[in-house]
Amino acid sequence: MSVPPSMPTPSDPPPHPPLMVPLTSSPLPSGERQGEGGEDIGEGDLALCRSAMWEALALGFRVPTEETAARLASPDGAGALAAAAALLDVDKKTDLTARVLRLARRDGLDDLEDSFRRLFGHTARGTVPPYETEYGEDSLFLPAQEMGDLAAFYRAFGLTLNAAAHERLDHIACQCEFLLILARKEAYALERDDAAMLEATRGAVRLFLSDHLGRWAPAFGRKLAREDGNGFYGALGDLCHAVVVAECARLGVAAGPELLRLRSPLPDDTPMACGPATEPAEVPP
Repeated sequence: MSVPPSMPTPSDPPPHPPLMVPLTSSPLPSGERQGEGGEDIGEGDLALCRSAMWEALALGFRVPTEETAARLASPDGAGALAAAAALLDVDKKTDLTARVLRLARRDGLDDLEDSFRRLFGHTARGTVPPYETEYGEDSLFLPAQEMGDLAAFYRAFGLTLNAAAHERLDHIACQCEFLLILARKEAYALERDDAAMLEATRGAVRLFLSDHLGRWAPAFGRKLAREDGNGFYGALGDLCHAVVVAECARLGVAAGPELLRLRSPLPDDTPMACGPATEPAEVPP
């Protein structure tokens, strides 16, 4: 995803921040806190750190590439992400830093590909389905409603689907990517002192967690951690669970259960409510 020119912002959005986020040097206003080294951590810095976590999850849950191995599964890559996690982990309640560092399995791309196929399979119903609409009570109508609501969220922020990616918009990576964009938009609103944009963005994050990612990702993360034990994706599932639960707690949203049943597969003669597989959200340049 990226932000299109049509997005309702006062000016162009900021560039994508690196995983190593610079700290502000201004005096500590209300809402800011200090890191372990006494650095001033502004609200905008924390929003960028959250965007780094969402970016890592979005990358990690896609089909693995050399970028996945370099940025997440290597000691150097995990160490860079841990710098952002440390700023979010100042109160030591989430232990995000340690969870991030457990991603550094020194797995090569072949190992990641083998694990990805084993866990997620080639269809929506692999060992650990990474799709929201595979979870919940059986219904012919709820999956279509959930997909429609997701599409409405993305459209509201000027996002469209990337036809080249061949993935569904309820995929875990797509939802993490959406929250990545919202976290960067929050940082931008704080930088510009745009109260209306800030309120709208934070409200959207809270509602999206309540209605979508926060509802099913805790169970997904736990299941992935169980199925992959000490593997890279087990560590990624554990990190996903921790990040989503922490964000729900921060925003006063009730996180979903640790266990969530899978919906029964539709019979072969039942029309697919959501139609053919769609693609993850992307914004045209």
